[in-house]
Amino acid sequence: MFKEYLQKLQDQHLLRRLRTIASSTGPTVRLDGHTVILLSSNNYLGLATHPAVIEAAVEATRQYGAGSGASRLVCGTLTPHEELETALARFKGTDAALTFAAGYLANISAVPALIGKDGLILADRLCHASLIDGCRLSGATFRVYHHRDMNHLEQLLTRRLPGKPTLIVTDGIFSMDGDIAPMRDIALLAERYGAAVYVDDAHGTGILGETGRGTLEHCDVETRIPYHMGTLSKAIGSTGGYLAGSAEFVAYLVNTCRAFTYTTAPTPAAAAAATAALRVIRQEPERRARLWQNRHHLAQGLTSLGFRLAASESPILPVIVGDPDRAMSLAHTLLTLGVYAPAIRPPTVPASTSRIRFTITADHTDEHIDQALAALAQAGRALNMI
Repeated sequence: MFKEYLQKLQDQHLLRRLRTIASSTGPTVRLDGHTVILLSSNNYLGLATHPAVIEAAVEATRQYGAGSGASRLVCGTLTPHEELETALARFKGTDAALTFAAGYLANISAVPALIGKDGLILADRLCHASLIDGCRLSGATFRVYHHRDMNHLEQLLTRRLPGKPTLIVTDGIFSMDGDIAPMRDIALLAERYGAAVYVDDAHGTGILGETGRGTLEHCDVETRIPYHMGTLSKAIGSTGGYLAGSAEFVAYLVNTCRAFTYTTAPTPAAAAAATAALRVIRQEPERRARLWQNRHHLAQGLTSLGFRLAASESPILPVIVGDPDRAMSLAHTLLTLGVYAPAIRPPTVPASTSRIRFTITADHTDEHIDQALAALAQAGRALNMI
């Protein structure tokens, strides 16, 4: 069974294999004995390798050990966890926050805790897989609206049964296209029709908004959206997920989220690293400014070369290729030219939209970007893509 399935994937150019990077995930990495420019990391602000973040993780490991020992409700809550949740609540401007071992766990646990089989979930078509899984696990009636299509969302809201509990679910920044959810319009519809809104801001946290608080700050709807979720593994440079909100909301999650109750707590190192990263975000706003400068540089270069870009508004810059085999060929050619950016293929993205999903960070230099664009020009011409 396994062999036949894998062969089928191979024949369709959809087989995935792991590749080992022998270095930290900086702007360049060591891969197969060579130093290459990395253009596929979500380490947007470069905080995974920031000296203060690393030192905080090392010190927490020395003081508290490598593991947390148990789930948070048994004996796994340690001082670094409490310090992180206090820092997150302050950062997000909420009463409280709760952390999880992974953003995926937060979504598949929190959504079912918020709505059950008597409710209705309306989710954007391009929501992250963890959100979709959480929606299905809830047992609620589940409907998908066209991507960022507020007319379709309103149609679904008007068709629901009167008084039916309703939760609108969306990403803040969509991870494969890089565009931003129309949060003001979503908030307006939610208020008009008496629905609640749950936002996964994994890719917006740390990079959007005047102070980096994320998509809700960027769209000026922080006080209008009750359920804020994000991750610690992207711009924050550590690992884990969180939800932020009122003290009652967080207490409710502690008592209802199965992935919180039955999962060992995040490591002390991960929690301390994330707390340190939040301090850096506050103290070094120039990192965010540099990220957006780099994003403009790369986006302008890709467009000038003639590549087909998705409608991105973020440091995620997908070049749409279409055919998975051609996407693999482009990724392979780029790697031979010193740029590592793997092909993204179905089922991660819809059929016929295979792509190279370029991501830029604050730590990339102008020289890195210019070298990458030169490689893209050479690869694109060699493969008749530009």
